Amino acid sequence: ERDAEEYKKQLALERRESLALRNAEGVRIRYLEAQMKANDFHNEHESYELKWAGERDANEYKKQLARERRESFELRNAEGRHARDVEATMKANEWQKEHESYELKWAGERDAEEYKKQLARERRESLNLRNAEGRRIRDNEHEMKRNDMNKEHESYELKWAGERDAEEY
Repeated sequence: ERDAEEYKKQLALERRESLALRNAEGVRIRYLEAQMKANDFHNEHESYELKWAGERDANEYKKQLARERRESFELRNAEGRHARDVEATMKANEWQKEHESYELKWAGERDAEEYKKQLARERRESLNLRNAEGRRIRDNEHEMKRNDMNKEHESYELKWAGERDAEEY
């Protein structure tokens, strides 16, 4: 029983706290709603004032827009002219660079062709030198062989002459 009474007291306390919390929440919500309503009235008033000021300024704004539009056309025309001039200059520079590139390419090709001709000329000269050297060496070998044969022949001549002299003696 004692627990039941304490439980009831606990429930009553929780109920009072819940009611107090809901009451405080209700007060806070009503205060926020009143504040929002006051803000709405204030905003509506400002809206009317802005509307009237806007109507007063509308004609001036239209005149300003027409003036700005004319200035914009002038500016866009000037920018377009400038852009076309810059583009033409860039295109001319690009063509010049491309032409220079072709000139360099052609010069390189001419240099390569000249180098190939030079290599062929040097090769022919080298072959001519080697042929001449080979001919000189063959001529020397032929001359040495002929000298050796002459010496051998003379040696035989002397040998036969010695044999004849020995037979005659």
